[in-house]
Amino acid sequence: MSVKELGLKSAYVNIKVNESNQANYDIAKESETTDKEESDSGLTLDVQHYELKDSRINYLDESSGMFLRISEFNHEGTGDFSAETSTLKTKTEALVSFAYDSTDYLNQTRLKLDADIAMDLKNMRFSFAENEALINQLPLTFDGYVQVNDDNQEMDISFKTPSSDFKNFMGVMPEEYAKNLDNVETTGNFSVDGKLYGVIDDTHIPKMNIILKSDNASFKYPDLPKAVENINLDAALVNETGLMEDMNLDLEKLTFKIDQDVFAANGKFRDLMGNTLVDLKAKGTLNLANINKAYPIESDMNLNGILNADMTTSFQMDDIEKERYENINSSGSASLRDFSYSSEDFPNPIQIGKAALSFNPGSVDLKEFDMKTGETDAQLKGKIENLMGYLFKGQPVKGNFNLTSNTFSVNDFMVKTTEEETAKKEQKKSPKGEEEAIKIPDFLDVVLNVEAKNVIYDNLKLSNAKGSLILRDETATLKNITTHIFGGEIGLDGSVATKGDTPKFNVDLSLKNLDITQSMKEMELLQNFAPIAKALVGNLSSSINLAGDLTKDLNPIYSSLSGEGLAELINVHVEKNNMPFVSSLNDQLNFVDFDKLNLKNLTTHFEFKNGGINFEPFEFNFNRDIKAKVSGNHSFDNQVNYVMNLDLPAKYLGSDISSNIAKLSKTDLESMMVQVPVRIEGEITRPKIKLDLQAATKELTDKIISEQKEDLKDKAKDKIKGLLGGNKEDTPKDSTQAKDTTSSKKSGEEEIKDKARQALKGLFGDKKKAEEKKEQPEKKTEEKKDQNDK
Repeated sequence: MSVKELGLKSAYVNIKVNESNQANYDIAKESETTDKEESDSGLTLDVQHYELKDSRINYLDESSGMFLRISEFNHEGTGDFSAETSTLKTKTEALVSFAYDSTDYLNQTRLKLDADIAMDLKNMRFSFAENEALINQLPLTFDGYVQVNDDNQEMDISFKTPSSDFKNFMGVMPEEYAKNLDNVETTGNFSVDGKLYGVIDDTHIPKMNIILKSDNASFKYPDLPKAVENINLDAALVNETGLMEDMNLDLEKLTFKIDQDVFAANGKFRDLMGNTLVDLKAKGTLNLANINKAYPIESDMNLNGILNADMTTSFQMDDIEKERYENINSSGSASLRDFSYSSEDFPNPIQIGKAALSFNPGSVDLKEFDMKTGETDAQLKGKIENLMGYLFKGQPVKGNFNLTSNTFSVNDFMVKTTEEETAKKEQKKSPKGEEEAIKIPDFLDVVLNVEAKNVIYDNLKLSNAKGSLILRDETATLKNITTHIFGGEIGLDGSVATKGDTPKFNVDLSLKNLDITQSMKEMELLQNFAPIAKALVGNLSSSINLAGDLTKDLNPIYSSLSGEGLAELINVHVEKNNMPFVSSLNDQLNFVDFDKLNLKNLTTHFEFKNGGINFEPFEFNFNRDIKAKVSGNHSFDNQVNYVMNLDLPAKYLGSDISSNIAKLSKTDLESMMVQVPVRIEGEITRPKIKLDLQAATKELTDKIISEQKEDLKDKAKDKIKGLLGGNKEDTPKDSTQAKDTTSSKKSGEEEIKDKARQALKGLFGDKKKAEEKKEQPEKKTEEKKDQNDK
């Protein structure tokens, strides 16, 4: 069968081998056909040209922890596959990433290879002929062969750099780090000389001996004032057995010099593919200000300071994985002084006067850390338990630190965003248009004990802040946080977790004796929870337990809130003009004097539910003699729904009702109380007052009639006494008079109901109009006087 050309474009090849060494491509049924039958088939395949364009290949071997990704893969070959021997001309370009056991060895490394391969299809032997390769910008040439056998593969391949220019070494670095090498001046040499040989099967990998060397080399970028000099490198990657566990790296020497500062390191790494044994030494001094004078780092980064290090460490990776930190043998010290760092990520330069690390078996002590930025000063001391695990295995950093500060301004760590930067942030949203979520780093397992005399957060100024912050498992936990603000004290325990798709929080908040006026001006939390408190002047204490979901940028989603709380008002009075809600009530309730409202030591229990706050019934007094009992709820979108039951003295009902009661009973007007239910609904800025007129009228009428009956009983008793005493003139002369009395009683009841209804309506009129009307003197004509007299 002759195939002229075969091509694949945008192919995605995903090869996976599970922990049981089963491959996802091994899906064919076992064949019962013998090898002889297959060989007698007589089919040959002639492919003249093939190509794979813009494709990706992933290879994951879970049994060994190996991952290989070849992306932006373009490969083509031209040859004659029908001949027993021929030459295959190939061209390959790709980005290669390789990781083994969670360690990245290659990351998006650009590979280019143009090679002619001599094919002996009869013996399945493939040999390198003319070829040229580039790894990033490092040139290599190859020689040797690969032999494909039935049960294994054999190889004997050697490679080396075609020249010894030190620029070859810089070429192997990723382009984003090496920058533009076109005009870089280099001296000295660099060479790669390697060999891969032996048998490859289920047990063996290629034996290898790869040597990297550089002697007395240097490089200097044309636009920078300083050079990196005295670069010496002697390293070898060796495997003499072909067994995975015998992969070793010897770093005999690594030195370089910038200006007068010299840095040196050496070490040995055994069993790179298994339980790696690390033995490393480092010593030297670096003036950080010289780094950006010798190497083109990010333009927005400005480093200064002197770094000194003299340390040794020895450990096995197995001890790190199993957290046997006591087996990590480290000693020495590192220090940093007069360090400063400027970046667009921080509004002010960060200055470290001095920092000192001491390396001990199993841990690193942070003996000193003195930092300033903007208004902030901070002193930090503590212990790091897993620095090597973080550096070599990507494990979480474990530590316990004490931070003290005279002034700690959170604003010093927040960047002001311009409109242009906001537009860029919008462009960084996910394809679905969602904002990138703020995440608590998963590599931190840290306890931070804080003590700060002054803390500035946004426009809030807190004093004597104490407590602990725990960062662990993508969760920030606050413990025993206390601080003074607004003349009182705030206590806080809680957590924020960003591990799942939806961030969540849970908090216990204690407020003690806070000045309400200041709190309502500065704390957005209280403004949302109790907007009516804007009209209060005095002090507040409260305990709140609250939980719910957070947005991607960690703001509370009010509809998800649940929890409960208890609030107590201390020495509070009302400033009705501070809040439209209260001033509106003041205008509509004629009998209420908010200046005399008594809220002293009022306590109420509330619950967060269904996107709002529900209040259990609480009581207080208007004008000392009007009792009110309030319950209901308000939502976070400023809708209120309250019921206020008033226990109202009859004297507030007007002269008509008062005189009526006085005439019919001996009851003191001050002691008669009437139940008046009032509903308050609508927007909190424009509440609607609704009186249950029918219930209130019945309550009032029943009380008046009840008093009438008592009064009639007394009169009846007097009549009976008169009759027994022989007073015949008091005896009714006929039945007509009795009927008139009954009729008069009925008309009196209706009259009382009407007057009660009108009196109650008058209580809920426009107070301003009522007061204006009251101020105007009554003018009565002589005719009206005569009519009234009659």
